[in-house]
Amino acid sequence: MLSNKRIQELELVMDFEKVEECFKEVSSWIENVGRKRLKETINLDDSLEMLLQAQKQFREFDLVASEYCRRGQEALKKMDRWEDFSSVDVHSYRVKLQTYKDQLEEFCTQLDENRHRICETVRLYEFFDKVRQGICCMEEGVKN
Repeated sequence: MLSNKRIQELELVMDFEKVEECFKEVSSWIENVGRKRLKETINLDDSLEMLLQAQKQFREFDLVASEYCRRGQEALKKMDRWEDFSSVDVHSYRVKLQTYKDQLEEFCTQLDENRHRICETVRLYEFFDKVRQGICCMEEGVKN
């Protein structure tokens, strides 16, 4: 049984090394591109036109970012079996795996939050724009 468990651990290490390249690529993209682009969406412009333009740009970024999130999550799924192993030899790999998982979860959560925030901000600006137009029409009606 010990021998079988050891063989399984070695197989997991080999699997990890195969999947780690994907983790590194996703992690690098998140750090070098993703986080910077998310920071750019923190301050949204004050006009509906500029906000719609920012939303369009975010949607383009969101497509790419979502693909990286999906690839990272697929790679993590391949490593689900790590949960069952607790030997010292596998510990350093589990730490790396947890680091990748935490980074990916945090980024995907921020991406979702920004997507929602931009969408809600656009809806709010569109509502206020309609209200402003209604008030302007009403004022013109009163003047006539």
